[in-house]
Amino acid sequence: MSLVIGLMSGTSLDGIDAALVECDNHHRPVLREATGIDMPEPLRRQLWQLCHAREAAFDTLAETEEAFCRLQAQAVSALLKKSDIAIDDIAAIGSHGQTIEHRPGGSFPYTWQLDNPSRLAELTGCRVVADFRRRDLAAGGQGAPLAPAFHDALFRDRQQWRVLLNLGGFANVTLLPPEGSDIPVVGFDTGPANALLDGWYTRHHEGRFDRDGAWAAQGHCQKPLLERLLNDPFFESAPPKSTGREHFHLPWLESHLKEEAPADVQATLLALTVESIARELERHLPPDTQSDARVIPCGGGAHNIALMKALSVRLSPIRTERCETLGWSPDWLEAGAFAWLAWRRLEGLAGNLPSVTGAAGPRILGGIYER
Repeated sequence: MSLVIGLMSGTSLDGIDAALVECDNHHRPVLREATGIDMPEPLRRQLWQLCHAREAAFDTLAETEEAFCRLQAQAVSALLKKSDIAIDDIAAIGSHGQTIEHRPGGSFPYTWQLDNPSRLAELTGCRVVADFRRRDLAAGGQGAPLAPAFHDALFRDRQQWRVLLNLGGFANVTLLPPEGSDIPVVGFDTGPANALLDGWYTRHHEGRFDRDGAWAAQGHCQKPLLERLLNDPFFESAPPKSTGREHFHLPWLESHLKEEAPADVQATLLALTVESIARELERHLPPDTQSDARVIPCGGGAHNIALMKALSVRLSPIRTERCETLGWSPDWLEAGAFAWLAWRRLEGLAGNLPSVTGAAGPRILGGIYER
């Protein structure tokens, strides 16, 4: 049995999640403890600018990376204090880093996560496993999503299909067939979620996000705008596929706007998230299984009341199931995934699913940075 800490900072740029996970070869991963630490506004602004910059100075990158690394160390310290565990009892820290840009297509595929695992090892006194995505990319994969392998280890059911729906800055799904099925696990990004919802909200209000989807609920979905947005080629492309801010951003949204009211745009963005998810499930879930399948929402969007209500209506007869009923909080799955991936690296086990990422085969992901 190993205790591993996973660190995750997603595309929403709202903070760092830290999860303490118990891993072994005989049981499903167990969440022992978790905590989160908010992203300070100055660091959030720096990261936001880097995510949208065409060029950046080296000293800006170094300064931002150092600040981010120190925040990661604070998250580790807070988690250890909360769980009453000593750093010497931790086998490793799995650090995802902060994605700045992700371009898995084209002549020179790349993915870049701002991170300094050597510095994190120095600050925490713990072994660090990091740089998970590029090994899959090197093998011809998308480098994302990587969480489906963890979802497979954690949530596969004996009889029914389960769909893990992560609603972070971008939405992604993992389709898990019943145990014993010869159908491979499939997972991919479906399109934008909180990244555009938060960005449009921040454009018109103080605060970082539309709590409970209250502003979106005041507006009305504009179907012509929704159809213009859904005409983007990404939504019709076949898996494997992944995306990020380099594709879906506020200028992309603004290029489709006419004279819509801001609240109606927010309502339409919520509908875009719902519709893009629903269409993918209709394409990829076997029709005769949909009445028994369960969708399990996780990530920050799982707390958006308006989004959850709209999803429940649109996905029927597919039903949603709370992640907590399966033993995990929806807030810590991503951080838990990178704890598990770090443990897989220490064990010399593959961490990717080629059926998900499109890689040439299973690969051991991440590099090890000793303390």
